[in-house]
Amino acid sequence: MSTSLKKIAIVGSGNWGSAIAAHIGDKVLQLDTEYDPQILMWCKEEILDDGSKLTEVINTKHENVKYLPNKNIPKNVIATSDLSESVKDADILIFVIPHQFVKTTCEELKNQIKSSAFALTLIKGFYVDEKTNELLLVSEVIKNTLNIPCLSMMGANIAKEVADKVFCEATIGSRDEEHNDTVRQLIDRPYFRVRFYPDIEIIEILGALKNVIAMCAGFVDGLKAGFNTRAAVLRLGFREMINFCRLYKKESTTDIYLESCGIADLIASALGGRNYNGAKKMAETNRSLEDIEKKDLNGQSLQGPGTAKEAYRFLEGKNLLDQFPLFRDAYLICEKKIEPKKLLDNLSNHPEYSQKQQ
Repeated sequence: MSTSLKKIAIVGSGNWGSAIAAHIGDKVLQLDTEYDPQILMWCKEEILDDGSKLTEVINTKHENVKYLPNKNIPKNVIATSDLSESVKDADILIFVIPHQFVKTTCEELKNQIKSSAFALTLIKGFYVDEKTNELLLVSEVIKNTLNIPCLSMMGANIAKEVADKVFCEATIGSRDEEHNDTVRQLIDRPYFRVRFYPDIEIIEILGALKNVIAMCAGFVDGLKAGFNTRAAVLRLGFREMINFCRLYKKESTTDIYLESCGIADLIASALGGRNYNGAKKMAETNRSLEDIEKKDLNGQSLQGPGTAKEAYRFLEGKNLLDQFPLFRDAYLICEKKIEPKKLLDNLSNHPEYSQKQQ
Protein backbone atom coordinates (compact mmCIF):
# COMPACT_ATOMS: atom_id res chain seq x y z
CA MET A 1 0.00 0.00 0.00
CA SER A 2 1.30 3.46 -0.86
CA THR A 3 2.80 5.34 2.07
CA SER A 4 1.29 8.54 0.67
CA LEU A 5 -2.17 7.50 1.78
CA LYS A 6 -3.46 9.60 4.68
CA LYS A 7 -4.11 7.64 7.84
CA ILE A 8 -6.98 8.33 10.24
CA ALA A 9 -7.17 7.47 13.94
CA ILE A 10 -10.27 7.65 16.14
CA VAL A 11 -9.40 8.19 19.81
CA GLY A 12 -12.51 6.98 21.61
CA SER A 13 -15.19 4.37 21.07
CA GLY A 14 -18.30 5.35 23.01
CA ASN A 15 -21.60 5.84 21.23
CA TRP A 16 -20.50 9.04 19.46
CA GLY A 17 -17.02 7.70 18.79
CA SER A 18 -18.43 4.52 17.26
CA ALA A 19 -20.95 6.49 15.20
CA ILE A 20 -18.37 8.87 13.71
CA ALA A 21 -15.96 5.97 13.12
CA ALA A 22 -18.66 4.17 11.14
CA HIS A 23 -19.50 7.37 9.24
CA ILE A 24 -15.88 8.07 8.26
CA GLY A 25 -15.12 4.37 7.78
CA ASP A 26 -17.72 4.17 5.03
CA LYS A 27 -16.43 7.36 3.43
CA VAL A 28 -12.76 6.38 3.20
CA LEU A 29 -13.70 3.22 1.30
CA GLN A 30 -14.83 5.58 -1.45
CA LEU A 31 -11.58 7.56 -1.17
CA ASP A 32 -9.11 4.68 -1.15
CA THR A 33 -6.71 6.42 -3.52
CA GLU A 34 -6.21 9.19 -0.94
CA TYR A 35 -6.77 7.55 2.45
CA ASP A 36 -5.66 4.34 4.08
CA PRO A 37 -8.93 2.39 4.20
CA GLN A 38 -8.07 0.91 7.60
CA ILE A 39 -9.06 3.11 10.54
CA LEU A 40 -7.85 2.24 14.02
CA MET A 41 -10.28 3.14 16.81
CA TRP A 42 -8.88 3.28 20.33
CA CYS A 43 -11.15 1.48 22.75
CA LYS A 44 -10.54 1.43 26.47
CA GLU A 45 -10.80 -2.28 27.11
CA GLU A 46 -13.84 -3.53 28.99
CA ILE A 47 -14.89 -7.03 29.96
CA LEU A 48 -18.54 -7.58 29.09
CA ASP A 49 -21.03 -9.53 31.17
CA ASP A 50 -20.33 -12.74 29.24
CA GLY A 51 -16.59 -12.43 29.90
CA SER A 52 -15.67 -11.33 26.37
CA LYS A 53 -13.50 -8.32 25.58
CA LEU A 54 -15.25 -5.32 24.05
CA THR A 55 -12.54 -4.81 21.41
CA GLU A 56 -12.80 -8.41 20.25
CA VAL A 57 -16.58 -8.21 20.04
CA ILE A 58 -16.39 -5.00 17.98
CA ASN A 59 -13.91 -6.58 15.58
CA THR A 60 -15.88 -9.82 15.30
CA LYS A 61 -19.47 -8.56 15.22
CA HIS A 62 -18.60 -5.15 13.75
CA GLU A 63 -20.84 -3.55 16.31
CA ASN A 64 -20.26 -1.77 19.61
CA VAL A 65 -22.68 -3.95 21.55
CA LYS A 66 -22.35 -1.89 24.74
CA TYR A 67 -22.45 1.73 23.62
CA LEU A 68 -24.04 1.67 20.15
CA PRO A 69 -25.90 -1.64 19.88
CA ASN A 70 -27.52 -2.85 16.67
CA LYS A 71 -25.59 -0.37 14.52
CA ASN A 72 -23.08 -1.64 11.98
CA ILE A 73 -19.45 -0.55 12.09
CA PRO A 74 -17.69 -1.22 8.77
CA LYS A 75 -15.03 -3.93 8.74
CA ASN A 76 -12.26 -1.46 7.91
CA VAL A 77 -12.69 0.13 11.38
CA ILE A 78 -10.50 -1.88 13.76
CA ALA A 79 -10.85 -1.49 17.53
CA THR A 80 -7.64 -1.65 19.57
CA SER A 81 -6.96 -1.23 23.26
CA ASP A 82 -3.38 -0.06 22.54
CA LEU A 83 -3.51 3.75 22.55
CA SER A 84 -0.07 4.24 21.02
CA GLU A 85 -0.77 1.72 18.28
CA SER A 86 -4.07 3.42 17.40
CA VAL A 87 -2.38 6.73 16.51
CA LYS A 88 0.83 5.39 14.97
CA ASP A 89 1.62 7.30 11.75
CA ALA A 90 -1.82 8.97 11.83
CA ASP A 91 -2.30 12.13 9.77
CA ILE A 92 -5.73 12.97 11.19
CA LEU A 93 -6.63 12.26 14.81
CA ILE A 94 -10.29 12.49 15.84
CA PHE A 95 -10.80 12.76 19.59
CA VAL A 96 -14.11 11.47 21.00
CA ILE A 97 -13.54 10.66 24.67
CA PRO A 98 -15.04 12.11 27.88
CA HIS A 99 -13.37 15.45 28.50
CA GLN A 100 -12.11 14.45 31.94
CA PHE A 101 -9.71 11.96 30.28
CA VAL A 102 -8.23 14.29 27.66
CA LYS A 103 -5.24 15.51 29.69
CA THR A 104 -4.00 12.06 30.70
CA THR A 105 -4.65 10.63 27.24
CA CYS A 106 -2.70 13.40 25.53
CA GLU A 107 0.16 13.11 28.01
CA GLU A 108 0.42 9.43 27.13
CA LEU A 109 0.61 10.34 23.43
CA LYS A 110 3.16 13.12 23.85
CA ASN A 111 6.01 12.99 21.31
CA GLN A 112 4.32 10.12 19.42
CA ILE A 113 2.39 12.17 16.85
CA LYS A 114 3.61 13.20 13.40
CA SER A 115 4.42 16.90 13.25
CA SER A 116 2.42 17.21 10.01
CA ALA A 117 -0.75 15.75 11.59
CA PHE A 118 -3.77 17.66 12.82
CA ALA A 119 -6.57 16.83 15.24
CA LEU A 120 -10.33 17.29 15.33
CA THR A 121 -12.10 17.29 18.69
CA LEU A 122 -15.72 16.22 19.05
CA ILE A 123 -15.47 16.41 22.84
CA LYS A 124 -17.96 18.56 24.73
CA GLY A 125 -16.38 19.96 27.88
CA PHE A 126 -13.66 22.27 29.18
CA TYR A 127 -11.50 22.89 32.23
CA VAL A 128 -10.84 25.83 34.52
CA ASP A 129 -7.24 26.30 35.58
CA GLU A 130 -7.07 26.06 39.38
CA LYS A 131 -4.32 28.67 39.65
CA THR A 132 -5.42 31.31 37.14
CA ASN A 133 -9.19 30.60 37.01
CA GLU A 134 -8.99 30.85 33.22
CA LEU A 135 -10.78 28.52 30.82
CA LEU A 136 -8.69 25.76 29.29
CA LEU A 137 -10.32 24.23 26.24
CA VAL A 138 -9.97 20.64 25.05
CA SER A 139 -8.61 21.83 21.70
CA GLU A 140 -5.92 23.80 23.56
CA VAL A 141 -4.93 20.77 25.63
CA ILE A 142 -4.60 18.68 22.48
CA LYS A 143 -2.76 21.40 20.56
CA ASN A 144 -0.36 22.29 23.37
CA THR A 145 0.40 18.71 24.46
CA LEU A 146 0.73 17.09 21.04
CA ASN A 147 2.07 20.19 19.26
CA ILE A 148 -0.38 19.90 16.36
CA PRO A 149 -3.31 22.09 15.23
CA CYS A 150 -6.73 21.13 16.58
CA LEU A 151 -10.11 21.90 15.03
CA SER A 152 -13.45 21.51 16.82
CA MET A 153 -16.74 20.07 15.58
CA MET A 154 -19.98 20.55 17.49
CA GLY A 155 -23.64 20.28 16.60
CA ALA A 156 -26.92 18.48 16.98
CA ASN A 157 -25.44 15.03 16.43
CA ILE A 158 -27.22 12.36 18.45
CA ALA A 159 -25.07 9.28 17.86
CA LYS A 160 -27.85 6.79 17.13
CA GLU A 161 -29.35 9.06 14.48
CA VAL A 162 -25.98 9.64 12.84
CA ALA A 163 -25.52 5.86 12.72
CA ASP A 164 -28.98 5.57 11.13
CA LYS A 165 -27.96 8.13 8.49
CA VAL A 166 -30.80 10.46 9.47
CA PHE A 167 -30.13 14.00 8.20
CA CYS A 168 -28.08 16.20 10.50
CA GLU A 169 -25.55 19.01 10.39
CA ALA A 170 -22.51 20.18 12.33
CA THR A 171 -20.40 23.29 12.76
CA ILE A 172 -16.63 23.06 12.47
CA GLY A 173 -14.20 25.57 13.90
CA SER A 174 -11.07 25.89 11.80
CA ARG A 175 -8.65 28.55 10.58
CA ASP A 176 -6.95 26.46 7.92
CA GLU A 177 -8.51 25.99 4.47
CA GLU A 178 -6.51 22.86 3.75
CA HIS A 179 -7.78 21.25 6.93
CA ASN A 180 -11.29 22.38 6.01
CA ASP A 181 -11.04 20.56 2.69
CA THR A 182 -9.87 17.37 4.38
CA VAL A 183 -12.60 17.39 7.04
CA ARG A 184 -15.27 18.25 4.48
CA GLN A 185 -14.09 15.35 2.33
CA LEU A 186 -14.27 12.92 5.26
CA ILE A 187 -17.50 14.03 6.93
CA ASP A 188 -19.73 16.04 4.60
CA ARG A 189 -22.38 13.90 2.91
CA PRO A 190 -25.93 14.53 1.67
CA TYR A 191 -27.30 13.41 5.05
CA PHE A 192 -24.55 15.05 7.15
CA ARG A 193 -23.77 18.62 6.15
CA VAL A 194 -21.02 20.74 7.69
CA ARG A 195 -20.34 24.47 7.84
CA PHE A 196 -17.07 26.16 8.80
CA TYR A 197 -16.29 29.17 10.97
CA PRO A 198 -12.97 30.42 12.38
CA ASP A 199 -14.41 30.47 15.94
CA ILE A 200 -12.83 27.26 17.21
CA GLU A 201 -13.13 28.37 20.84
CA ILE A 202 -16.71 29.70 20.70
CA ILE A 203 -17.93 26.58 18.90
CA GLU A 204 -16.26 24.39 21.50
CA ILE A 205 -17.60 26.33 24.50
CA LEU A 206 -21.14 26.21 23.12
CA GLY A 207 -20.89 22.45 22.70
CA ALA A 208 -19.95 22.08 26.36
CA LEU A 209 -22.42 24.56 27.83
CA LYS A 210 -25.48 23.19 26.06
CA ASN A 211 -25.26 20.04 28.20
CA VAL A 212 -25.76 22.13 31.34
CA ILE A 213 -28.81 23.94 29.97
CA ALA A 214 -30.20 20.65 28.67
CA MET A 215 -29.98 19.41 32.26
CA CYS A 216 -31.92 22.47 33.41
CA ALA A 217 -34.63 21.56 30.89
CA GLY A 218 -34.60 18.04 32.29
CA PHE A 219 -34.97 19.29 35.86
CA VAL A 220 -38.02 21.42 35.06
CA ASP A 221 -39.59 18.69 32.95
CA GLY A 222 -39.05 16.20 35.78
CA LEU A 223 -40.94 18.63 38.00
CA LYS A 224 -43.87 18.70 35.51
CA ALA A 225 -43.45 22.44 34.99
CA GLY A 226 -44.79 22.39 31.43
CA PHE A 227 -43.68 23.46 27.96
CA ASN A 228 -43.92 27.20 28.64
CA THR A 229 -41.44 26.91 31.49
CA ARG A 230 -39.11 24.66 29.54
CA ALA A 231 -39.15 27.14 26.64
CA ALA A 232 -38.30 29.98 29.03
CA VAL A 233 -35.44 27.94 30.52
CA LEU A 234 -34.05 27.28 27.05
CA ARG A 235 -34.27 30.94 26.06
CA LEU A 236 -32.70 32.17 29.30
CA GLY A 237 -30.14 29.39 29.15
CA PHE A 238 -29.21 30.20 25.58
CA ARG A 239 -28.73 33.82 26.60
CA GLU A 240 -26.43 32.68 29.43
CA MET A 241 -24.49 30.51 26.96
CA ILE A 242 -23.88 33.49 24.68
CA ASN A 243 -22.89 35.75 27.57
CA PHE A 244 -20.54 33.08 28.91
CA CYS A 245 -18.82 32.75 25.53
CA ARG A 246 -18.30 36.50 25.45
CA LEU A 247 -16.48 36.36 28.77
CA TYR A 248 -13.86 34.32 26.91
CA LYS A 249 -13.78 35.79 23.42
CA LYS A 250 -15.83 37.92 21.03
CA GLU A 251 -17.40 35.93 18.23
CA SER A 252 -16.52 36.68 14.60
CA THR A 253 -20.24 36.92 13.81
CA THR A 254 -23.42 36.49 15.84
CA ASP A 255 -24.54 34.01 13.17
CA ILE A 256 -22.42 31.42 14.98
CA TYR A 257 -25.05 31.16 17.73
CA LEU A 258 -27.72 30.28 15.17
CA GLU A 259 -25.65 27.44 13.73
CA SER A 260 -25.86 23.75 14.62
CA CYS A 261 -23.25 24.23 17.37
CA GLY A 262 -25.53 26.76 19.06
CA ILE A 263 -29.30 26.77 19.11
CA ALA A 264 -29.70 23.49 17.20
CA ASP A 265 -27.46 21.48 19.55
CA LEU A 266 -29.27 22.93 22.55
CA ILE A 267 -32.69 22.04 21.14
CA ALA A 268 -31.67 18.48 20.27
CA SER A 269 -30.09 17.91 23.67
CA ALA A 270 -33.05 19.40 25.53
CA LEU A 271 -35.58 17.30 23.62
CA GLY A 272 -34.16 13.99 24.75
CA GLY A 273 -30.38 13.87 25.01
CA ARG A 274 -28.56 11.90 27.70
CA ASN A 275 -28.01 14.91 29.99
CA TYR A 276 -31.65 15.95 29.71
CA ASN A 277 -32.87 12.43 30.50
CA GLY A 278 -30.49 12.01 33.42
CA ALA A 279 -31.54 15.33 34.97
CA LYS A 280 -35.22 14.60 34.43
CA LYS A 281 -34.90 11.26 36.19
CA MET A 282 -33.02 12.89 39.06
CA ALA A 283 -35.84 15.43 39.57
CA GLU A 284 -38.47 12.69 39.38
CA THR A 285 -36.81 10.18 41.69
CA ASN A 286 -34.30 12.15 43.82
CA ARG A 287 -31.66 9.54 42.90
CA SER A 288 -28.06 10.61 42.46
CA LEU A 289 -26.69 11.20 38.99
CA GLU A 290 -24.00 8.60 39.64
CA ASP A 291 -26.68 5.98 40.31
CA ILE A 292 -28.58 7.03 37.17
CA GLU A 293 -25.40 6.74 35.06
CA LYS A 294 -24.73 3.26 36.38
CA LYS A 295 -28.24 1.80 36.26
CA ASP A 296 -30.01 3.71 33.51
CA LEU A 297 -27.25 4.82 31.12
CA ASN A 298 -25.28 1.58 30.90
CA GLY A 299 -22.33 3.20 32.62
CA GLN A 300 -22.07 6.12 30.18
CA SER A 301 -20.89 9.37 31.77
CA LEU A 302 -23.01 12.50 31.75
CA GLN A 303 -20.91 15.44 30.57
CA GLY A 304 -23.28 18.08 31.96
CA PRO A 305 -22.38 17.74 35.66
CA GLY A 306 -18.65 18.08 35.04
CA THR A 307 -19.15 21.12 32.82
CA ALA A 308 -21.52 22.66 35.37
CA LYS A 309 -18.82 22.30 38.02
CA GLU A 310 -16.17 23.95 35.84
CA ALA A 311 -18.55 26.75 34.78
CA TYR A 312 -19.52 27.39 38.41
CA ARG A 313 -15.86 27.64 39.46
CA PHE A 314 -15.08 30.00 36.57
CA LEU A 315 -18.04 32.28 37.31
CA GLU A 316 -17.43 32.19 41.05
CA GLY A 317 -13.86 33.33 40.46
CA LYS A 318 -15.17 36.31 38.52
CA ASN A 319 -17.94 37.03 41.07
CA LEU A 320 -20.56 36.54 38.35
CA LEU A 321 -22.66 33.64 39.65
CA ASP A 322 -25.76 35.79 40.13
CA GLN A 323 -25.57 36.87 36.49
CA PHE A 324 -25.71 33.21 35.41
CA PRO A 325 -28.34 31.67 37.74
CA LEU A 326 -29.07 28.65 35.55
CA PHE A 327 -25.43 27.61 35.45
CA ARG A 328 -25.19 28.31 39.18
CA ASP A 329 -28.29 26.31 40.10
CA ALA A 330 -27.47 23.41 37.77
CA TYR A 331 -24.21 22.81 39.62
CA LEU A 332 -25.81 23.15 43.05
CA ILE A 333 -28.54 20.66 42.10
CA CYS A 334 -25.99 18.17 40.76
CA GLU A 335 -24.14 18.43 44.07
CA LYS A 336 -27.46 18.05 45.95
CA LYS A 337 -26.89 21.38 47.68
CA ILE A 338 -30.30 22.64 46.55
CA GLU A 339 -33.45 20.89 45.35
CA PRO A 340 -34.37 21.07 41.63
CA LYS A 341 -37.45 23.12 42.59
CA LYS A 342 -35.13 25.96 43.63
CA LEU A 343 -34.22 26.45 39.97
CA LEU A 344 -37.92 26.97 39.23
CA ASP A 345 -38.33 29.38 42.12
CA ASN A 346 -35.41 31.48 40.90
CA LEU A 347 -36.63 31.88 37.31
CA SER A 348 -38.78 34.95 37.91
CA ASN A 349 -35.78 36.79 39.38
CA HIS A 350 -33.47 36.06 36.46
CA PRO A 351 -31.33 39.17 35.75
CA GLU A 352 -32.62 39.12 32.18
CA TYR A 353 -35.91 40.54 33.43
CA SER A 354 -34.32 43.46 35.24
CA GLN A 355 -32.30 44.64 32.25
CA LYS A 356 -33.63 47.52 30.24
CA GLN A 357 -34.52 46.66 26.66
CA GLN A 358 -32.77 48.58 23.94
